Amino acid sequence: MKPDRKIPQSVFILGLVSFFNDMASEMVYPIVPIFLTTILKVSTPIVGLIEGVAEATAAIGKFIFGYLSDKIGSRKPFVITGYSFSTISKILIGLAYFWLSSGV
Repeated sequence: MKPDRKIPQSVFILGLVSFFNDMASEMVYPIVPIFLTTILKVSTPIVGLIEGVAEATAAIGKFIFGYLSDKIGSRKPFVITGYSFSTISKILIGLAYFWLSSGV
């Protein structure tokens, strides 16, 4: 006899959200440096700085928000906020049409 192991609906939906968010990120991530250097005319060292700041922000954010979610005992607000910021950032990348030092 097999045990009934039905996946809760909230876990299934979160899995779908995570899948589509990761897929979108993996599609955008490799072309961001190309977009920055060819379209926005950003120098290569600035691209490296942007990448470094992004990685540092992600690492620090994981630490801080992991601690806070443990402290308040709820993950949901952090999950919703994180996926919302991820979605908004992809939209903002698409709307970018100049870099600050381009003189525009």
